[in-house]
Amino acid sequence: MFSQMDLFAGALVIVSIIILVALFSIQRFGTGKVGFMFAPVLALWFFSLGSIGLYNLVKYDISVVRAFNPIYIYLFFKKNGKDAWSALGGCVLCITGAEAMFADLGHFSVKAIQIAFTLVVFPCLLLAYMGQAAYLMKYPDSANRIFYDSVPDSLFWPVFVLAALAAMIASQAMISATFSCIKQAMALGCFPRLKIIHTSRKRMGQIYIPVINWFLMIMCVVVVSIFQSTTDIANAYGIAEVGVMLVSSTLVTIVMLLIWQTNLLLVLCFPLVFGSVELLYMSAVLSKIAEGGWLPLAFASVFLCVMYIWNYGSVLKYRSEVREKISMDFLLDLGSTLGTVRVPGIGLLYNELVQGIPSIFGQFLLSLPAIHSTIVFVCIKYVPVPMVPLEERFLFRRVGPKDYHMFRCVTRYGYKDVRKEDHHVFEQLLVASLEKFLRKEAQDLALERNLLESGLDSVSVASRDPEASGTYGTEELKIPLMHDRRFDESGTSASEETTSALPSSVMALDEDPSLEYELSALREAIDSGFTYLLAHGDVRAKKKSFFLKKLVINYFYAFLRRNCRAGTANMSVPHMNILQVGMTYMV
Repeated sequence: MFSQMDLFAGALVIVSIIILVALFSIQRFGTGKVGFMFAPVLALWFFSLGSIGLYNLVKYDISVVRAFNPIYIYLFFKKNGKDAWSALGGCVLCITGAEAMFADLGHFSVKAIQIAFTLVVFPCLLLAYMGQAAYLMKYPDSANRIFYDSVPDSLFWPVFVLAALAAMIASQAMISATFSCIKQAMALGCFPRLKIIHTSRKRMGQIYIPVINWFLMIMCVVVVSIFQSTTDIANAYGIAEVGVMLVSSTLVTIVMLLIWQTNLLLVLCFPLVFGSVELLYMSAVLSKIAEGGWLPLAFASVFLCVMYIWNYGSVLKYRSEVREKISMDFLLDLGSTLGTVRVPGIGLLYNELVQGIPSIFGQFLLSLPAIHSTIVFVCIKYVPVPMVPLEERFLFRRVGPKDYHMFRCVTRYGYKDVRKEDHHVFEQLLVASLEKFLRKEAQDLALERNLLESGLDSVSVASRDPEASGTYGTEELKIPLMHDRRFDESGTSASEETTSALPSSVMALDEDPSLEYELSALREAIDSGFTYLLAHGDVRAKKKSFFLKKLVINYFYAFLRRNCRAGTANMSVPHMNILQVGMTYMV
């Protein structure tokens, strides 16, 4: 027969699972829909903690404030020995947990976190624990239920409801933080591509990743069903928290050394002070591995393997593309027709190369009976800034002589940019930027000719001939083309001051026949439409590779590529406008 305690535990597990399923089910609506209640609930929660703690402190035993004396730490360890060291694992849960409510750092500024922890979280938690200690001085048998036992009877149910809501908000923050971390890992090329849904038009950081959401829900339900006890879950949480502390301290040390370039002595003091404390806590919580602590280590190992395999395979694929890219001499030998027929239209060939001609372009030349009159090699890059302005998003350079009508376009997105624009909007922005590039190029050439004709030999002017210099266009990839150019409401150029300062030969761009010819050819290509040239690449390890490399590339990495979100899915491109060519990369 089941005891009453077993029935209560089973009912508690069922209720927890129902709350978890409901919590993960509402994620697709975004935190903005329920976020209005987060601030008042958390404020009331911390206020209640501090107030109840102060009440217990004054009522039962105010002398516990003597615990601030550091000598009691020494006496505690001297009296309890190994048990005191083991108790540090429980202390971890006392000093952590509150930060879960602020875990999604993308939604808060550094100043807000500092003020909240210094003026609200720390004082309230300190009062709460001091109040519980004072209560235990009079009722030592309440150690197992100290939190709820120390709450006055008249406030039990309101505090119980507040505790449940605070736990749900903390869980919501952890889920949102997981989404943000996964998105940034994908932007850095360290995680397979997944579908990302932006749930807010105003808040760029509010995102929803369906696969990760349902994966977390299933894992949480499984963990609650198996453990059925807060003790094992707390042990797992403690190891995860201390592990995060160690990783954070290590990364901060690297940042201090390489980025901030702090004094070496201060850099060494930081890990010495904080790292020693964290290692002490880690040594205490590691004893709980067999009691639930293995869970975060297992999850971390799985995610580390996935991220490493994805990054390793992606890097090898990129290196293969760089190694097998087509030389310019080969294209020059083919002539402006590229050895085939040039038909009106714009072909957008997506690849990962910032320089050079990808090998997949040769496959298109061999497979297609004709190629478009204008070819643009589009390379999408995510840069470590929140947002890239539209006028600085596209960076162009010319590939080959002018009569080839081939260009390279580096399209930059920040980690908070939303890549959900309609393909017509993307095409219009790209073409507008290409036209500006052509006009700017003509301006630079006219200015160069004017300076040379005026005999100003002391002025250093870089060559603009793509055939004479292999570094042509490098500056265009470093400096935003439209940095100082803004457009009025009618869409016309507003850079009149720059134009008025140029010679008359530069201002008369409309009279430049080569520019007018290129612009007219570009407009004709636009009228004929856009075609997206995409490569369906298969990555395989070379036959002479080690067995482990073949296993990782041919099976694990191939599995991730087949099941991750395809590149075409990241663009709102109709399937009728896509041409794909298969290619195998031997890495």
